[in-house]
Amino acid sequence: MNKLFYLKEYRRKLGITQAEMGRKAGVARGTISRIERGAYTPSVTLAMRLADICQASVEEIFPRRE
Repeated sequence: MNKLFYLKEYRRKLGITQAEMGRKAGVARGTISRIERGAYTPSVTLAMRLADICQASVEEIFPRRE
């Protein structure tokens, strides 16, 4: 499986649900689910919010694809 995003791993390290992550980021749980599955690419603003929540860089959570 070619992983595109690492949000799920960071969220699990924080011990929070998709719904909790969504509330913290100001989006629906379904948005978090779609990002984790690689079915949705977040905006730069949302990616930065998620990185802040995870206390990581945007590049760590959403690595660039070559």
